Amino acid sequence: MIPMSFSPEVTQALKNGDALVALESTIITHGMPWPQNVETARRVEQTVRDNGAVPATMAVMNGTLHVGLTSEELDALGQAKNVAKLSRADFAACLASGGTGATTVAATMIAAQIAGIGVFATGGIGGVHRGAELSFDISADLQELAQTPVTVVAAGAKAILDLPKTFEVLETLGVPVIAYGQDMIPAFWSRNSGLRAPIRMDSAEEIARAQLMRGELDIPGGQLVANPIPAEAEIPAEELAPVIEQALQEAEAQKVSAKAVTPFLLQRIFELTQGKSLVANIALVMNNAKLAAEIAVAMKNQG
Repeated sequence: MIPMSFSPEVTQALKNGDALVALESTIITHGMPWPQNVETARRVEQTVRDNGAVPATMAVMNGTLHVGLTSEELDALGQAKNVAKLSRADFAACLASGGTGATTVAATMIAAQIAGIGVFATGGIGGVHRGAELSFDISADLQELAQTPVTVVAAGAKAILDLPKTFEVLETLGVPVIAYGQDMIPAFWSRNSGLRAPIRMDSAEEIARAQLMRGELDIPGGQLVANPIPAEAEIPAEELAPVIEQALQEAEAQKVSAKAVTPFLLQRIFELTQGKSLVANIALVMNNAKLAAEIAVAMKNQG
């Protein structure tokens, strides 16, 4: 039996049949310092509520999968030390050993499916790292999208990645990549990656129908909804390109590898942009939470 705990808010939502949106917890433990991490998490949760759904932040605490966190649990996680960063490979081991871990995109999708939640809002997904033809560094997020039936709302893949290769892999895996409200795939902090989207949809209702139809057709996997960052918050791609390149060179020089690569790069980009990247990151997460709540409500109404 899976050791699970549902927050009172999520328990009530499940009883009422309310729309639910899953949220990850690595943004809390690995994305920002205390107390900004918890303040941001609360703002994201409130955005979900303001748009008609109930937030369910996922985390493993002392060997129990928490589906939704109370205010006290959120504070505890935000100040916890040596928290594991969980993906598909180590999720079960953390639960079995009584550990504490924050869920990445892949782990949050697994948790959402277990809890019966069909929509998940995040910042950006992982993907194919630059130089992957030598390192074979490819995020488990891509395989998870191919097999776990959860609609993931993100501002595209993280801009530090090899975006053309990332979306080629998603195409190979049969994952629908849906650009919301525009013809181009966004690039996390920037609205335009230069890559044309294979699918465009302009409403939460369309996106909800597509996921429900995948279920009717018995097609495994979820959808990636690429939701562009609000125009007023974006950092243009041409401004970011030299910053990303410098951070990548520094990571290579310092032999940063495996799970340490993404946190290192995001921290250096934060420093090199004098904090602008974090401001943009918060804006895009809020924007994704809003759209995810609208999709969850539409799925509830159509299901």
